Amino acid sequence: MSSTPLLDTIASPADTRGLSIPQLRQLADELRAETIDAVSQTGGHLGAGLGVVELTVALHHVYETPDDVLIWDVGHQAYPHKILTGRRDRIRTLRQGGGLSGFTKRAESPYDPFGAAHAATSVSAALGFAAARDLKGQHNKVVAVIGDGSMSAGMAYEAMNNAAETTKQLTVILNDNDMSIAPPVGGMSAYMARLVSGGGYRSIRSLGKSVAKVFPKPMQEAARKAEEYARGMVTGGTFFEELGFYYVGPIDGHDMDALVHVLQNARAITDKPVLVHVVTQKGKGYAPAENAADKHHAVVKFDVVTGQQAKPTPAAAPSYTKVFALELIKRAELDPKIVAITAAMPSGTGLDLFGERFPERTFDVGIAEQHAVTFAAGLAADGMKPFAAIYSTFLQRGYDQVVHDVAIQRLPVRFAMDRAGLVGADGPTHAGSFDIGFMGALPGMILMGPADEAELAHAIATAVEIDDRPSAFRYPRGEGTGAEIPALADPLEIGKGRIVREGTAVAILSFGTRLGEALKAADMLAARGLSATVADARFAKPLDVDLILRLAREHEALITVEEGSVGGFGSFVLQSLAEHGALDRGLKVRSLVLPDIFQDHDKPDLMYAQAGLDAEGIVRGVLAALGMDNAVAKGWRA
Repeated sequence: MSSTPLLDTIASPADTRGLSIPQLRQLADELRAETIDAVSQTGGHLGAGLGVVELTVALHHVYETPDDVLIWDVGHQAYPHKILTGRRDRIRTLRQGGGLSGFTKRAESPYDPFGAAHAATSVSAALGFAAARDLKGQHNKVVAVIGDGSMSAGMAYEAMNNAAETTKQLTVILNDNDMSIAPPVGGMSAYMARLVSGGGYRSIRSLGKSVAKVFPKPMQEAARKAEEYARGMVTGGTFFEELGFYYVGPIDGHDMDALVHVLQNARAITDKPVLVHVVTQKGKGYAPAENAADKHHAVVKFDVVTGQQAKPTPAAAPSYTKVFALELIKRAELDPKIVAITAAMPSGTGLDLFGERFPERTFDVGIAEQHAVTFAAGLAADGMKPFAAIYSTFLQRGYDQVVHDVAIQRLPVRFAMDRAGLVGADGPTHAGSFDIGFMGALPGMILMGPADEAELAHAIATAVEIDDRPSAFRYPRGEGTGAEIPALADPLEIGKGRIVREGTAVAILSFGTRLGEALKAADMLAARGLSATVADARFAKPLDVDLILRLAREHEALITVEEGSVGGFGSFVLQSLAEHGALDRGLKVRSLVLPDIFQDHDKPDLMYAQAGLDAEGIVRGVLAALGMDNAVAKGWRA
C-alpha cells in the first residue's frame, strides 16, 4: 500500500484545487515525506524546502499556476514545488548529471517561469512579469516568495520601492524562518491577518480615508498615521506600508487553514501590491532537521530514520577553503590590521573559523556583496588590511564596486575568490567561470591563481604584503592535492611564474589548479615521444612576460590552460605575445578554456573532461596545435 496515496493522485497543481483543507493538510504531510525520502537519496538542500511545504501546497491550491506566475527566490527551497508540478518521477535525479536542477530553471518546466540560484532576484523579476501583464491587458496574478535572509540584499528593497508605482497587482510572500525571531503566530495573529486582508476591513478603511479627506491636511495626516501605527502595533507592517504595499501578517506558515484563507484574500486584492508575512520553521516536520543547528540546510545522502548523513570518504588533503581560513588566521595572529569580510557565507568561505579566533575582526554583512566590497574599501582606505572572502559567482554582484570603489582608487582590498572554476552539482549558477577575465581587466589589479594548497598559502602571504593596490586570488572548492604547506609561507615575487618541468618541443603554461592535469598530460605526451615543458604562471596579472617569451622562443607550440572562460588568462597571454611580435615567427598557440556555454551540473571531474581541461583534453589540445600529420611525420605516435 502506498505511503503517499493522495500525492499519488496529483499529476499537476490543478489537481489540488478541489481539495478540502483537511485533504490539503494530508497532501502536505505526504509531500514532506516524499521530499525527505528523495533528498536522502540525492543529497541537496533540505531544511528550506521542508519549511515551505504547507506554503507550497497552499500557493498551488489558491493560484492558478502556471498561468499565475509563481517565482521562488534562490530556488533551493523548491523541491516540494518540483514534486507537485509534474517532476515527481525525476525528483531522485536532483543535482545528478542529466537530472533535475537543484534550483528553479526555465528550461525544465513551465511552472518555473524564472530561473534563480542567487538571492533577492524574485521581486524584481515578478515586477517585470506584472508590468508585462499590465501592458498586455491580461489579468493573471504574479507572486514572489522571498526569504528573510534574501531580504538582507538591497536588490529586494530596490524592487519593492519601485513596485507600487509600477503595478497594482503583485503579491510578495515574505517567508520568515529566522529562529531568533518569535513573532505572534498563534490563533489571534491568524485571525488578525485574515481580518486585515479581507474585503470588509479594506472597505471600511477606504471609507475612513474618504471621510478624512474633508478634514484639513494636518488632521488627514494625523488620522493616516494613527491608523497605520495602530495596525503596525498588531502586524509590524509599517515599513512595508511606507513602500506602498498592503501588509498582511504575520501568519503561521504551517497553518493550512490560515494560509489558504489569507492567500485567497491576497489574490483578490487588485488596487495595490500586497506583502504577506509568513513565519515558517526551517526543517519543519523532520526531527533530525529541526534539531540540527543548520536545520539540515544542505545535506549529503542520509538515513531517513535517524537523519545520520553518510560519512564522506576521508579527504586525502584539507579543502582549499580550510587552508585559506587557517593561513589567514596565522597571518592575523602576526598582523592586527588584518580583518575578514563575508557576505552571509561564513562557513562556506571558512571565515567561521577565523571568526572563532578573531570575532571582533570578522564581519558578516549579509547577502550584500556590493556593500561588502565598498565596506572593505572603506576599511582599506583607513589603513586596515581587509580580506573579502566571496565566492567567485557572487563577486559578480559586486563588480561595479570592485571597479569604482576599489580599483580606481587603488585601495588594497584583498579578494579571496572561493569556488573558482566548475562546482559540480550546483551547476552554472554557481560556477566561478568569469573572474579571471573581469578581475584581470582592471588596471593595477594583481591576480593570482595558486596551483595547490601550498601555493595558496604563498598567495595569501603575498596579498598581506600588497599595500598599494588591490589583489585577488582564486581557488576551487574541494580538497587540495596533499602538497606540504610551509609553517609560514613566504610572499611570491609579484608577476613571476615558475618552470615545473623542462621539455623541448611544446610548452604547457597553466594558471591555477589544472597544473596537476598539465603534468599528467606531459607524461602522456612523453609516452608518445613528445617532450613538454610545464610552467605554472602563478599570476594572470601582471603576467610574467619574460617567462612567456622564453616559452614561445624555445618551443614549437604554446598551450595555455585555465579554469575559466574565454577572455581570461589565455587572452592576456595572446595579447602579450602579439605586442612583442612573438606570433610573427610561426609559433603555434592554443588557449584551453571552459567551453562557451553554461555547463549543466554534473560531477566536477566529468565536467572538466567535457570541457577538455583534463589531462586527455590537454593532450588533444597539444596535438591539435601541432597537427596530427605533423605529429606522425616526426615519429610521434598519434
